[in-house]
Amino acid sequence: MTESERPRRRRSRSRRRRRAARLRRALLAGLVVVSLLAVAGGWIGFRGWQARAHLLNAAGLARELSAQVVGGDADRAQRTLAALQEQSAAARNATADPGWWLGRRAPFAGDDLGAVRQIAVAIDDLARRAFPTLLRADLSSLVPAEGRIDVGRLRAVSADLDTVNEAVQQTRRDLAGVSGDGLVAQVRQALVDLRGEVDRLAGLTAAADQGARLLPSLLGADGPRRYLLVSQNLAELRATGGMFGAYAVIESENGRVTMGRQGSSASLGQFVPPLPMPKEVRALWDDLPGTYPADVNLTPHFPTAAALYREMFRRKTGTTVDGVLAVDPVVLSYLLKATGPVLVPGGVPLASDTVVRTLLSDVYQRLDVRQQDAFFASAAAAVFDSIFTKNVDPRVLLSVFDRAITERRILFWSARPEEQRTFGDSRLAGVLPEQDTVPTVGVFLNDGSGAKLGYYLRPAATLTVGECRPDGRRELRLRVTLQSTAPKSGLSESVLGLGRVGDPYTVRTLVSVFTPAGGAVLDARLDGAETAVGSGTERRRQVATANVEVRPGASRTVELTVLTGKKTGTGEAQLWLTPTATPWTTQVETAPSCDQ
Repeated sequence: MTESERPRRRRSRSRRRRRAARLRRALLAGLVVVSLLAVAGGWIGFRGWQARAHLLNAAGLARELSAQVVGGDADRAQRTLAALQEQSAAARNATADPGWWLGRRAPFAGDDLGAVRQIAVAIDDLARRAFPTLLRADLSSLVPAEGRIDVGRLRAVSADLDTVNEAVQQTRRDLAGVSGDGLVAQVRQALVDLRGEVDRLAGLTAAADQGARLLPSLLGADGPRRYLLVSQNLAELRATGGMFGAYAVIESENGRVTMGRQGSSASLGQFVPPLPMPKEVRALWDDLPGTYPADVNLTPHFPTAAALYREMFRRKTGTTVDGVLAVDPVVLSYLLKATGPVLVPGGVPLASDTVVRTLLSDVYQRLDVRQQDAFFASAAAAVFDSIFTKNVDPRVLLSVFDRAITERRILFWSARPEEQRTFGDSRLAGVLPEQDTVPTVGVFLNDGSGAKLGYYLRPAATLTVGECRPDGRRELRLRVTLQSTAPKSGLSESVLGLGRVGDPYTVRTLVSVFTPAGGAVLDARLDGAETAVGSGTERRRQVATANVEVRPGASRTVELTVLTGKKTGTGEAQLWLTPTATPWTTQVETAPSCDQ
């Protein structure tokens, strides 16, 4: 070896030694990382097992607490709340340590661990911030006692209910920000279930909060008020539920409510020339809503219907009311669960499990038109009196109202703009919003024959979220099935009504499908074949209307493909449906968001 070669060989050996050292350090670091991940994974698994156990316990306790609150068992509810707070705090702590924090940033499992953490935080927030105040609140002030509601006590409880509602609404917003895409099935289902429970609770607390703030003024704390109470006759369907049938004037002053004049929409006659109405409504329904009191709610937008009806009543009677309250016989069935059965003059009992059949079927079979109107008026007065005179548990009554409002069976419109604005787009207001937070498809039914066969209709709807389009919009596939359980003979003229074209036992229904805000209708089919539909727009939604005729014992299916509004990539969707005598059978099939 030459003298010149020796330095080169020494430098080469030195470089190899340095590379070997770097490799050993890298391998050592790798082993350390793998070891740490293994330890962290084991720790996360252990903590996850703990969190799961605490969350399952908390979920069971939350259900118990809900039942105890509704049932008015305050002592047991306090004990359940203490146990719930212990379990929810433990679940929150189990998902808050450094190991869990590290796991949330790992691939694959990170999203699931983050969602579990959010679920734990949500339950703990409710247990600490909402439920204690809810248990302290004097909910009895929300219901009548000795014929009146104490508006002073109602105003006093308003601050507590505002605190509860804010905590629940914040939890709802936090959960809405948790994406369900990519989560394992068990975690995703837990998230969906919790969202459903919190949504239900949010509806209840919002209604209670809103009621505590608005009811004093609405009940005449600042001066007498007068309202129209209208019954939506579900036997003759309209978009908001049923034809406005019997009405009653409700008067309130300083919390005391009395029922005054009663009558039927038919007694108001017709209006020529028709009353002014939105151009879009006229384009869809011609002059019918502005001409006939029974047609004001061909539109699903309740404020339009209520304002038209109020003006018709004013022109006919000279009486100006401060608002319109609409209910249906299913609401009465719920109320009768709280009050117990009542007797209508003449000895006819109204019970929770039979009142819908009594009012929507038996009356039309047994009584003539004049007797029907008298019976409807007596039934409304009997149920009304029972609410204000019987000792009804406030939590039970609140639960009844929550269910009815959730199903859009109670609707209210105030003629005072400042009050109406406070209701916003709530279900109670019956507002058809011009923007969607979640793409919403409306399916609204209007009787097309003048008969009262809506009682025999069995509706079903399936909404499926479809493909993503390059512009960010999504296709939604809607399937609506109407089945008739009407008999082929034996119904009275009162039931068959004006159904004299063709078979009078055939249910003729105008099915109006409203796209999501800013959306569009792509195609329509009836029983698999392309069909012509009427078209128009209302409140930034395209409307397609099909005439569907269903013979006794048969069913028909309408299918439409619609588009969401622009830049809507979410994989969620929801339905808004006309309330019917028999609840809809529904299914919404979601999909991953477009950016997944």
